[in-house]
Amino acid sequence: MTVVTRIAPSPTGFMHIGTARTALFSWLYAKRHNGKFLLRIEDTDRTRYSEEAVDALKDGLKWLGLHWDGDAVSQFESRHRHAEVAQQLVDMSKAYYCYCSPEELEQMREDARASGAKVNYDRRWRDRDASEAPEGVKPVVRIKAPLEGTTVIEDAVQGRVEKNNDELDDFILLRSDGTPTYMLSVVVDDNDSGVTHIIRGDDHLNNAFRQKVIIDAMGWDVPVYTHIPLILGPDGAKLSKRHGAQGVHEYEEMGYLPEAMRNYLLRLGWSHGDDEIISTEQAVEWFNLENIGKSAARFDFDKLASLNAHYIKQADNHRLLDLITPIMEKYGATVDDVAKDRLLKGMNALKDRAKTLNDIAEEGAFYAKKPPFVFTEKAEKNLDKDVLSALAQEIEQLSDLTEDNVQDLCKKVANDHKEGKLGKVAMPLRAALTGTTVSPSIFEAAAILGKDEVLKRLKFV
Repeated sequence: MTVVTRIAPSPTGFMHIGTARTALFSWLYAKRHNGKFLLRIEDTDRTRYSEEAVDALKDGLKWLGLHWDGDAVSQFESRHRHAEVAQQLVDMSKAYYCYCSPEELEQMREDARASGAKVNYDRRWRDRDASEAPEGVKPVVRIKAPLEGTTVIEDAVQGRVEKNNDELDDFILLRSDGTPTYMLSVVVDDNDSGVTHIIRGDDHLNNAFRQKVIIDAMGWDVPVYTHIPLILGPDGAKLSKRHGAQGVHEYEEMGYLPEAMRNYLLRLGWSHGDDEIISTEQAVEWFNLENIGKSAARFDFDKLASLNAHYIKQADNHRLLDLITPIMEKYGATVDDVAKDRLLKGMNALKDRAKTLNDIAEEGAFYAKKPPFVFTEKAEKNLDKDVLSALAQEIEQLSDLTEDNVQDLCKKVANDHKEGKLGKVAMPLRAALTGTTVSPSIFEAAAILGKDEVLKRLKFV
């Protein structure tokens, strides 16, 4: 048997972090078993459909490195196939036409509420002949749900879960306008595309019981269900806007690396002993359904930042340069060939201090600056012109700048002008060269900028 998993988001907005984790688990399980990972856009609700949202979902998966097999499939485009299955069920007497008017259904609900009963359709058309149908009423198609016994879901995470069949209603398969409902479309699409394992949030567990009614009625194979707990915020409440970023695109914009995000999402509800840092190659080798936790996981932003810092330190410098260039240019820095050369030379020091790509872009921006540039308020206060003038005179005597000779001349100026206090010289130099008070080693930075550029910046002040 070829393992086939899928991710099936609705195109109504950005890719939520929970959807991203579900996609990751599905992708890993398929890769672990040399199977297929499919992308289906559940777009039957055309009133909420957005092409931009479809693109955002695809972009989110691509950024995460979760490439799907084959073409992305539109559920809406298979609507005629869904209707065909509904008709098959009617022909097999496993579904039926219901001619209830909206007024009758509302009266049903009112009567149920008044008596304290569960608000369900009362099945009045389940065994009636279509010849009794009122004129001018377009019927819906309803499934004949089992009336006795239990429906059982053998879930890879939740275990054996049962529901009494008297709790299941004869839900609608086809609306009166002939369009299929989500419940029918999902089952038909999963069957037709050969999905063997369905991994999704445990908020879909109740849907599984209804979907299994259709599967059993059609005599199809039941996929392996894996309903995973939801992701909570740090306070234990459902992850929401008030906790911070929710969408994958936001984490990309905040400067997180996709490999760090994959590692973090993997550990958010799945474990492999005490391992915290797990490469994608290891994840593909190790991932299984048995190690998915049964309890909801809490999102820890500090842990994500720590992981991201680890992966930034491991990242190739040329790749980091490519990633930070658009960030720097977005904020007005011109990253020309000279700036790129400087950034590459200073990248090791920059990435050792960074938790995000934005940190690298912000701290490394001075390599791309050209005088005159704006000083921060703190930097402005550190611009000791006497010290900077003395530094300029000393630098002019050097043929070239190295990290060591810059440090030596700073010590000399400190001894001559600041009672040997190196900080009283290094801070003005940092302010003059970077426009800020925060940077990697200013001695290394000066050497990377070179004699001519350093003098230009000192004299600008």
